[in-house]
Amino acid sequence: MQGKTVVITGGGGVLGSAVGRVAEARGATVVLVDVTALPEGPGLRFGHVDLTNLASAKQAMDEAKAKTGRLDALLNIAGGFRWQTLEDGDLAGWDVLYNLNVKTAATACKAALPHLLASGDGRIVNVGAAGALKAAAGMGAYAASKAGVMRLTESLAEELKGRGVTVNAVLPSIIDTPANRKDMPDADFSKWVTPDDLAAVMLFLASAEARAITGALVPVVGQV
Repeated sequence: MQGKTVVITGGGGVLGSAVGRVAEARGATVVLVDVTALPEGPGLRFGHVDLTNLASAKQAMDEAKAKTGRLDALLNIAGGFRWQTLEDGDLAGWDVLYNLNVKTAATACKAALPHLLASGDGRIVNVGAAGALKAAAGMGAYAASKAGVMRLTESLAEELKGRGVTVNAVLPSIIDTPANRKDMPDADFSKWVTPDDLAAVMLFLASAEARAITGALVPVVGQV
């Protein structure tokens, strides 16, 4: 990743922060983008960016390109989770998760695409979910939205074949975060996927070595 500029959406979260830290350690210029305010730190940081709004996303991507001189990879980590059954939940939750997971990814991709194409060797890495392959009870809205991310990945990969941009996605199982530990205190955390392990897979897909891979949905499930 030496000399590359990597934009990470959801950069203020546990996974986004981990990916940014690992990418920087590998020599990348890191640009963190988030809907919330971001604390001061290394790299470029753009807070209060509404990734469901194309103008807002485009402003962030254009500024990242202007300040770093290039944009080589987009890692779409922005997203959210909500557990609810269809019977007892509200249908508005389906719209919420669609916007958080699918629309943010599609909007960020569209905003970054001119710069990724200009790089000649661009990368897009999205975050789907292993749970979207077979949804459990209470996971309908989440799984449907993550399945949308996966179909977006496949479709955009086909759209961009032969144009110097690859598009892939990782499908993690449970990620070892403080929030997940709090929600599942009796689980065996050692079986979960660590943020650093997921970061390593995402950054491989964003690297020059992965130029022959596009349209892939890569399970990252730890020992679950």
